[in-house]
Amino acid sequence: MHPRKVMIIGAGNVGSSAAYALLNQQICQELVLVDLNRDRVEGHRQDLADAAAYMPGRMIISTRPASNCSDIDIAVITVSGGPLKPGQTRLDELKATASIVNKIVPDMMRNGFNGIFLIATNPCDIITYHVWKLSGLPRSQVLGTGVWLDTTRLRRILADRLDIAAQSIDAFIMGEHGDTQFPVWSHSSVYGMTLNEYSRWKTQQDLDLPALAEQTRQTGMDIYASKGCTEYGVAGTIAEICRNLFTSSHRALAVSCVLDGEYGHYGLAIGVPAVLAQKGIEQIIELDLNDTEQRQFAASAQVILQNIRTLAVVHH
Repeated sequence: MHPRKVMIIGAGNVGSSAAYALLNQQICQELVLVDLNRDRVEGHRQDLADAAAYMPGRMIISTRPASNCSDIDIAVITVSGGPLKPGQTRLDELKATASIVNKIVPDMMRNGFNGIFLIATNPCDIITYHVWKLSGLPRSQVLGTGVWLDTTRLRRILADRLDIAAQSIDAFIMGEHGDTQFPVWSHSSVYGMTLNEYSRWKTQQDLDLPALAEQTRQTGMDIYASKGCTEYGVAGTIAEICRNLFTSSHRALAVSCVLDGEYGHYGLAIGVPAVLAQKGIEQIIELDLNDTEQRQFAASAQVILQNIRTLAVVHH
């Protein structure tokens, strides 16, 4: 069995936190860091190597150019075009991030990359689709962290409200990793009880579902406003997705997938529940959404499509 190798492209807050999460959870045997800032990436390499020395197994931490990638299993793209200014949204990062990806991805493909691309940069869905187009890989091998972090936030917020562990709550977000995301209340439950049934049983009152949806949507931006970045949550998301890919868990996570007719949509990537296995996305789960959710999904897809059209995509 060959050692499992993860390449992290971009050693900023998200990239370095993801590396630390992967190291602590012993998810791979080699971590490869890539960054144009040579001093920073070498500093991270040595710092992480110190941390790795405390681990029970051996983990190699190395640096190299992204083009040296033919042996890589998962390439995590965390590069960004720079921090958001006040009042901007994730969509405002598109042009700058896309131009970086335009340089990296074709170069990696020319040098024999045939692993899985995991996109963890904003705007996540649009960049996921862009990387898929640039790479020419099967759509199963390109996915984005998408709404899995938002889903985890929703479960965490519900867990606080219902006084039950988040792992017991089956609730999730679909759509854009951004302002048009929405919770799929029609398919949410706690051990077979609807959320409101459980809430009434536990607290004698219904949940304020619109307020919970808004709090989930706003959490990332609140963190950003408070500390200037989000890093640990998305690092946990990256680690969890990598673990499920490597173990071929067949677990379903809400991640950004390229659609080809699922939910009646084509030509975009968007957050949907998908089964993860060793080769990437094994299957996209198509839920029977209610009328409201179908409208929300269509509105979310429209925002993503409009932004995809602003990118001049290089076709192979």
